[in-house]
Amino acid sequence: MTLPTTERTDALLAAAPDQAAFKRRAWTITILLLVFMLLNFADKAVVGFAGVQIMDDLDISASRFGLLQSAFFWLFAVGAITIGALTSRIDARWLVAGLMLIWVLTMAPLMWPLAFTAVLVCRIALGFAEGPAYALCTHIVHSWFPPEKRGLPAGVITAGASIGPLIAAPLLTWVIVTWSWHAAFGVLTVAGLLWLAAWLVLGRSAPPEGSVLATSVVVDPDTVPVEAPLRIILTTGTVIGTALLTFFAYWSTTLKVAWLPLFLSQGLGYDAVTSSRLITFPYAVAAVAAVGAGLASNRLTERGVSRRITRGYFAGGLVVLAGLSMYLFTIIDRGPLQMVFISLAFSMNSAAYAVAFVAIGDVVHPKRRGTVLGCLVAFYSMAGVLAPLLLGYLVDAAPDAITGYNNGFAVTGLMMAVGGVLSLLLVRPERDLARIRERVGMTR
Repeated sequence: MTLPTTERTDALLAAAPDQAAFKRRAWTITILLLVFMLLNFADKAVVGFAGVQIMDDLDISASRFGLLQSAFFWLFAVGAITIGALTSRIDARWLVAGLMLIWVLTMAPLMWPLAFTAVLVCRIALGFAEGPAYALCTHIVHSWFPPEKRGLPAGVITAGASIGPLIAAPLLTWVIVTWSWHAAFGVLTVAGLLWLAAWLVLGRSAPPEGSVLATSVVVDPDTVPVEAPLRIILTTGTVIGTALLTFFAYWSTTLKVAWLPLFLSQGLGYDAVTSSRLITFPYAVAAVAAVGAGLASNRLTERGVSRRITRGYFAGGLVVLAGLSMYLFTIIDRGPLQMVFISLAFSMNSAAYAVAFVAIGDVVHPKRRGTVLGCLVAFYSMAGVLAPLLLGYLVDAAPDAITGYNNGFAVTGLMMAVGGVLSLLLVRPERDLARIRERVGMTR
């Protein structure tokens, strides 16, 4: 229950020494989850980095490689919904630890030579465990920060998805070239075990949201989401718009992880070392943009700017920019300008995630948030299933590799632009929060 303003202010002043310790703990959890997401995307990206070697070792075509990448997402939605539903029953701290343990167990077998089917099974199992990762991390950081301050930590979590491949690209490529792609999975397995040990020692559960320690500001009761049935929440414009935005954004993210390394080498003709360096550009820009977008959304919201603008227009505009950049790099010759558009195409969409998911926290009660975020991940993960398959098919069907890649990326860019515009029009947290309150009041 929210304390009256005077009592709440007095309570906050009395709890000031504990507030400093609470903030340190909140940021410790955030940094640990940043590393969690770093490993999450590093193990996604390693198959793309080793694509040529894997195709040679397993003797598979581009279509079969696309199938291998797609298989990672077959149980992504199942994992996202299952774990999302459990967040209201099991402490998220233990859910995260369980996910990392499964990751380690599914990556360890890949340290040795396996048949194509065995590799496929390992990737499917890993996908089940990684499906809930981003939604679960977002749910946890939302529990540690008040609504108007969630943009920055959410951006930091999103940045982990870019920092992972940014670090992994040169490091794991060197391991792959020096030893093999099996050794790269060995490095990730050890890193996962080290993270799990750190989490068990340093990880903590957040206090109940709305408690004195959980926030350092006086909360306006009109901005606090009410508990509502899922049927009401899932039909709001903010949730539908966020679903569309993340679906098209994730289509691009999947292609970045699964096919961008091969596009740089097979399509544009860069050698392995040059490709590993060039691929760091989109990830570096994405990491900076994610944190910057979260910080900007925070600042604007605190200054009283409508959340329709700081969440909807902001996130949708980033995806539109990414889509147009993707289309443009398919009609530009190889060179520095093309790399600028490639970097924008595969980074601005990543920056949009944090802002879009914060909009969900604006309209969804904490008890429902984990489930709703899981549903969103389940929906947009379908893009992860379709995108690698479609691009693999287009590459095999085209007269040459570059034509196939350009066709696939051009179609993706146009889809992203349309999806970004639709989401920009739909995401309206203030309006939807008022409608949820009205509909809940009518059903009581």
